[in-house]
Amino acid sequence: MDVSEPASITSRNAARYATAIFEISKDDKSLAKLESNVTDLATALDDSDEFAELIASPVVPRSEQKAAITAIADKMGLEPVLKNGLGLMAEKRRLFVLPQLIVKLREMIAEDKGEVTADVTSAKALTKTQSEKLAKTLKASVGKDVNINATVDESLIGGLIVKVGSKMIDTSIRSRLNSLQNAMKEVG
Repeated sequence: MDVSEPASITSRNAARYATAIFEISKDDKSLAKLESNVTDLATALDDSDEFAELIASPVVPRSEQKAAITAIADKMGLEPVLKNGLGLMAEKRRLFVLPQLIVKLREMIAEDKGEVTADVTSAKALTKTQSEKLAKTLKASVGKDVNINATVDESLIGGLIVKVGSKMIDTSIRSRLNSLQNAMKEVG
């Protein structure tokens, strides 16, 4: 059995739901509201362990999952298309793909706006000025507006790892130390 198969199935499911939600929102001219909803949903998912458990639990019956996700959507004031999509996902036992759905919707919205997302990992949190400067530098390189998705990994010691599409730039001290270590092994 190919271990990547479940991941690709999850990815395909998320892509199908995301495409449907995106297309309907685009037709309704409500992409800006959808973008805001997706950000709010991502924040809620990150901040609430109960929410994360709800979408991942195979024990919670479909009807309860749908009722809970509908109540969450109502409380958050989500767009009807997103609310209905989440309800359908609950009915079909597909709520576990919600994190991938959020990623896919963000990608589609950014592409529609002519933007790309750069995943930036740094040893410590970037300041607003550093993020803006990095976005400007990447825009000059890529030719599109760049949204920075920043994460912190203290094991980098210093420097950055930047991923834009299929390109990756690793200027971290950890990477340089590993390269130096490998070079030393070859000599000795």
